[in-house]
Amino acid sequence: MPSWANSRARYGSVAQALHWSIAVLFLVCYVAVYYRHWFTLPETPANWIALQTHLVAGVAVAALVVARVFWFFRSIQPDDPPGTRFEHLASHAMHGVLYLVMIVMPISGYLGTGVAIEFPWLGDIPSFKDTALFKSFGVAWETFEKPIDFVHKNSGAYLVWVLILLHAGAALYHHYVKRDDVLRRMLPPRQT
Repeated sequence: MPSWANSRARYGSVAQALHWSIAVLFLVCYVAVYYRHWFTLPETPANWIALQTHLVAGVAVAALVVARVFWFFRSIQPDDPPGTRFEHLASHAMHGVLYLVMIVMPISGYLGTGVAIEFPWLGDIPSFKDTALFKSFGVAWETFEKPIDFVHKNSGAYLVWVLILLHAGAALYHHYVKRDDVLRRMLPPRQT
């Protein structure tokens, strides 16, 4: 198998690059939004830059998640490591929920954003409230935004942290307690 392709034993470089890029961009999203809320004043340039960093990273997450889902269905997946049926079911359920959240968070983020997303040198993505689709709903922005914000800013934002901690904890458990290759197969192979 070429090194970019998945095998039954490990993830290839494409899956690894997508996995770690999404992880880094999720971190950028959180750092930017917490920096904005904790360290900037409303309507200042620093506040705006932090917001736009959050939004641009969120759109990048969405694009990479689409690529990741496409790659998931187009490639083989490594075999489950030795373990119980419960462990395998829990692992697959966790990955399913992670994929769902990685899709819902960028979509809800865009739907609830009242400002355009400014991509340097590429142009803007208009705010959802300024689209013909939103206007066709015939509902006030505040009415529409409230449940979307609940999904994105309240429940989703905290759920992501729980899922990430469980995901990372499981990988570390496999590495340090079970001493199997679950973590290593998502890392580049060691050069000998």
